[in-house]
Amino acid sequence: MTTSVVKYAEQSDVNRVTEFLKEANLSTDGVAEAIDHFILMEDAQGELKAGIGVEPHGDCGLLRSLAMKSETAQEDLLYLLQQIFALAKEKELSSLFLASNKRSTLQFFLLIGFKQVEQAELPANLLESEHIQHILSVDNSFFLQFSI
Repeated sequence: MTTSVVKYAEQSDVNRVTEFLKEANLSTDGVAEAIDHFILMEDAQGELKAGIGVEPHGDCGLLRSLAMKSETAQEDLLYLLQQIFALAKEKELSSLFLASNKRSTLQFFLLIGFKQVEQAELPANLLESEHIQHILSVDNSFFLQFSI
């Protein structure tokens, strides 16, 4: 069994988080500005195994940049999500939103407490997000909300 360390990202992590997200073909927009809203999972050698971030918008946040290496266990994902919920609470966010077009993930997120919401139910300040605007242009997109 490998040992993992989970930590809050710091300004010094911006470059390696950006590279990690690029390798996963995920957007790196806004990483530097929101690095203090990221949770990182490292192996015993300090290599990134997984990460997740929140793009803050007023009292709500948008889950962003969930990236995991293939060897990362399902339990690790659940633990990462627990930690990002705790970080959101610490940052005084009342809700986290998730936008996706990957229907295969929908059931998982519903099982852990998210609820599906319609575009009309999204907070106005969240609609300003470039990521949300992009998702709105993609077929089969959906939105989920988790209340903190």
